[in-house]
Amino acid sequence: MNPAEFKTTLLHPRYWLSWLAMAIWSLIVNLLPLPILIWLGRNLGTLIYRIGGSRRRIAEKNIELCYPELSPEERDTLVLNTIQETAVAIFESGAAWFWPDWRFKGKYTLTGQEHIRKAKENGKGVLFLGIHFTTIEIGASIVNLNFPISGFYRPHKNAVYEYLQASGRIRRNANSTVIPNNDVRGIIKTLRNAQIINYAPDQDYGRDRSVFAPFFGIDAATVKAPSQLSTAGRAEVIPWVTRRDPETNKYIIEILPSITQELNIGEYQDALTINQFIEKQVRLNPKQYLWVHRRFKTRPENERNFY
Repeated sequence: MNPAEFKTTLLHPRYWLSWLAMAIWSLIVNLLPLPILIWLGRNLGTLIYRIGGSRRRIAEKNIELCYPELSPEERDTLVLNTIQETAVAIFESGAAWFWPDWRFKGKYTLTGQEHIRKAKENGKGVLFLGIHFTTIEIGASIVNLNFPISGFYRPHKNAVYEYLQASGRIRRNANSTVIPNNDVRGIIKTLRNAQIINYAPDQDYGRDRSVFAPFFGIDAATVKAPSQLSTAGRAEVIPWVTRRDPETNKYIIEILPSITQELNIGEYQDALTINQFIEKQVRLNPKQYLWVHRRFKTRPENERNFY
């Protein structure tokens, strides 16, 4: 079943409020210029920070764990900044899914495409290793303007949201597709067909799919999939990062050299390599990282829950 295919069941009255909310979201991101959307997001983030709640508590704990060298005041500022950036991502995701292509003109730079071309010339697929910066959704949309990337999707409880998310992620390129995150055969087949799949490994997917490896000096459940998928799919592992320049509001997307040769050493060492790469990138741009995710949710045996 293709989640990006419109189904008449989505017209059922139980979805009308969802369609209304999505229509308002689309209207806002299409009518307002990017600097105003970013301003709105930051003010929304400030409100969320002041109200508090679980996401603020998660960000506080993550930043306390990962930046023990910061003073309480510095950590508090970083928490505020990251919640602001997370709220900005609401509007950036809307832009990613609803903007016409021309709206992106002049709003980004993209470097490192030669690494993709080299893999393709060698008949290899690409596991496009992303990081959960708050800009990942709009970054992927911009990349899709330049060459097709396919991505995983996690089924959403709201069918309207799932449809708009899936269709929004492939609308920039006719050769893009979405694959259910449990369809391992489909992922491998796509890679073996020398296609590109976007995959971000820096979230906690539980004990069964992971190995513990340090992230900011703390054992984190780290997925084993990148090495497994690249081997089974005969694909290159090519990292990429997106950040928004706070002075120009332009998106800077860097495609980095393949790290395939650094993997397939062992589950722990592979996880460590990936975590070290991600940590390095996060330290360069901590404000725009998704600190509101419970990255350290799964703990080794007999270790307390941080959250």
